[in-house]
Amino acid sequence: MPADKKKMTEKDFIPKPYTHTLETGSVTWESPSNIALVKYWGKKKNQIPENPSLSFTLNKCKTITTLSFTKKLKEDHTFSFDIYLDGEKKADFKPKIQTFFERIEIYLPFLKKYVFKIETENTFPHSSGIASSASGMSALALCLMSIEKQLLDADVSHKEDEGPFTQKYFNQKASFLARLGSGSACRSIEGALIAWGKTEGIEGSTDLFGIKYPYQVHENFKNYQDTILLVDKGEKQVSSTVGHNLMYNHPYALNRFQQAHQNLETLKEILGSGDLDAFNALVESEALTLHAMMMTSMPYFILMKPNTLEIINRIWNFRQKTGLPVSFTLDAGANVHVLYPHNESQKILQFIKSELVVYCQNGHYICDQIGLGANQTQ
Repeated sequence: MPADKKKMTEKDFIPKPYTHTLETGSVTWESPSNIALVKYWGKKKNQIPENPSLSFTLNKCKTITTLSFTKKLKEDHTFSFDIYLDGEKKADFKPKIQTFFERIEIYLPFLKKYVFKIETENTFPHSSGIASSASGMSALALCLMSIEKQLLDADVSHKEDEGPFTQKYFNQKASFLARLGSGSACRSIEGALIAWGKTEGIEGSTDLFGIKYPYQVHENFKNYQDTILLVDKGEKQVSSTVGHNLMYNHPYALNRFQQAHQNLETLKEILGSGDLDAFNALVESEALTLHAMMMTSMPYFILMKPNTLEIINRIWNFRQKTGLPVSFTLDAGANVHVLYPHNESQKILQFIKSELVVYCQNGHYICDQIGLGANQTQ
């Protein structure tokens, strides 16, 4: 395996010949969703981001995936797999996984040698705007990496600079693979803050995979809270793939990509200083910019619902009246992530329950917080 200090390329993730054989087995990983503070919107070929992003890894909103595998009696040239969500077979998920396997086969050459059963469940509503593709693809990538580890008969060293198959390399390759399934999935392997996309301001940053944010973070941002208000639990109006593609020939795209680099630099200073007012202003601006890009694309879309705007205005009014450090961010959908420090949880949760939950679909919301990444459970 490559030395950690060497600049990584795609070729570094092509494995050496496997030294071990497996007939059958299963592995289970749970992997969280994440919420971007600086948004990635727009991508190049091979799931490469047009701009860098920085995200909080969540804790409770996660996907739990069990990957069972049996070696084929006769090798063929097809990918053989079935997918189950909450115990129900999902044929409509197969095309996305087929595309994923096609993209990653060069990096996991065992894929056509096995029949796979993918069993997955989410701790949050599917297609609710909580980035189920991020948690789902990262969980699947981690399961596949666990199989490769067995095929290589590798004893993963948890020290970053020892052994041929370090924990750092395992995480990097898992993030790299997850990215080829869903761009934001590369930010779900670890926590608490993950940077993805090459930018001068973050040492070690790369377009190929997410990295742990390498700088000091002020105590104000430790154990940060994210209460997710489920304004609309239905299917997203526009898929992320379609949304990203709308950035091609977008009249404001280049300015947006430049802005993301600048905002990441600014956020780096904020995270070090603990300036909550500046944090609130930047993450809210990022969220609204994402939606502005959708509203000014061709074709154009408004992803917010009337209740989204009601919630935003009530957060602004509450913050102005009380001075409490509460803010919002949005993904490409109608749901609202309410962000606030842990030491203000009691007052802000009371506000959420008394004034905001009424705008949620069926009163549904999820209390979450920053997490530390994925875990293998079997």
